[in-house]
Amino acid sequence: MKDDVTKPNLVFIMSDQQRFDTMACYGNKWINTPNLNKLSDQSFVFDNAYVTQPVCAPARASIMSGLYPHTAGSTVNLIPLNKEVKTIAQMMDQDYKCGYLGKWHLGSDTVKKEGWDEWISVEETQYPSQSEIEYPLSDYHDWLIQNGFTPTQTNNSGKQIFSMVDRAKLPAEFQMASFLAKKAEDFIFRNKDNPFILYVSTFEPHSPYSGPYDGMYDPNSLPIGPTFLKEPQNVSRINIERAKYHTSFLKGENQTNDDYMNSYLATCGEDFSSKKGWLKARADYFANITLVDDMVGKILDSIGNSKLDHKTIVVFTSEHGDMMGDHGIVEKRTFYEESVKVPMLIKIPWKKNGRIDGNFSHIDLVPTFLGLMNQPSRNHFQGKDQSSVFEDGNLLENEVFIEWNGTGTVEDRNLGSDQINRLNKNPRRSIIVDRMKLNLTLNDNGELFDLNKDPYEEQNLFNEPKHQETIRSMKEKLIRWQIKNDDSFLFE
Repeated sequence: MKDDVTKPNLVFIMSDQQRFDTMACYGNKWINTPNLNKLSDQSFVFDNAYVTQPVCAPARASIMSGLYPHTAGSTVNLIPLNKEVKTIAQMMDQDYKCGYLGKWHLGSDTVKKEGWDEWISVEETQYPSQSEIEYPLSDYHDWLIQNGFTPTQTNNSGKQIFSMVDRAKLPAEFQMASFLAKKAEDFIFRNKDNPFILYVSTFEPHSPYSGPYDGMYDPNSLPIGPTFLKEPQNVSRINIERAKYHTSFLKGENQTNDDYMNSYLATCGEDFSSKKGWLKARADYFANITLVDDMVGKILDSIGNSKLDHKTIVVFTSEHGDMMGDHGIVEKRTFYEESVKVPMLIKIPWKKNGRIDGNFSHIDLVPTFLGLMNQPSRNHFQGKDQSSVFEDGNLLENEVFIEWNGTGTVEDRNLGSDQINRLNKNPRRSIIVDRMKLNLTLNDNGELFDLNKDPYEEQNLFNEPKHQETIRSMKEKLIRWQIKNDDSFLFE
């Protein structure tokens, strides 16, 4: 196929909280993801793709806008996207039909946002600034009601909604991913004769870790890495305290009396008081990725059945990862690879696929898509068009920056202890140059990891004399990035 597709389609598929090592193309030889495997065989596979901030709303802000979270405004969860920030749907020419299906998390999910022609909602998130406004319930909620299911949770408006536990107990064909697959198939079929962009964003495999495919894997047979349930030493205090808290239940702390664990991480009765329980939660997490894979297969089939394969760019990634017990931590909100590094596939049917080496950031997604789709570039982006990588095949020189904005005016959530919550308010920044990662935090200890020699980040090199020149050079690069991008604070 020649490069003569002047108005290609874009189908962007995003899972939630899926770490990078959950697919065969990243070395996972046992996971049940046949459709993602097929897509990876046809795609450019990015070896090292990073989010801009390892938590939902800030990461999504960058994915949708090409701006870092501190610029886009969603510096922590529960802060909507700044009203003046444009998303990719507002950058496409008028020939494009734009559809957004699924989790939005950048403002009220049930209200269609500017630029999008079609909107399918799946969540009823209430934002503090909007607490007095009564929004409609989600399209997914209505679909479940139509199919005979009954919600059990009461929201702030007194309406009955489906809780995360309700959803986890649904059969596979009624999970969020299945609902979104149906809506995606319908959108593609109805718009096959015109150029379109379609974003499909599902909740799986985000916690709760239970789901209809529980039992797909024997927890004891799955391979684990060298840092599983191993508390880190000589690293930042925030990482030490989070690991100390999460592993405390292995040492006798009563999980059933802990509100954070039971209201968020263990809502389906997950047991984090034994290694056996951690392994089961991990196995169930991996099983939920097959729900995502089922959705991907249906969307790919729909593209093929509509005879759009030759002119449709297909992207698969996730908004951030999940530690799942590595370094003794569960969930995200840390700069460890399991949290900030995600799978990323880009299928461009008229280009020969392959592996993309080096580092890539989600900040570059929107400008890269505009470049691939022959849309005008914008001068406000903090990311850049990386479409040339599909010609030269590497990003070895690319620097990646990751942030954590812990000083937001909105409290994201209780993370288990007062000490963790205090430390979590310290802003952090990370820079990855080649495969060296420097993590700096105000009022906390620094971290330096050599990802080439130490891919599991077991040895913090920050205080070793022989690495001080590397730290100085990387810190200078980080500060220059902060100045260029009007960061909210500067390291000294």
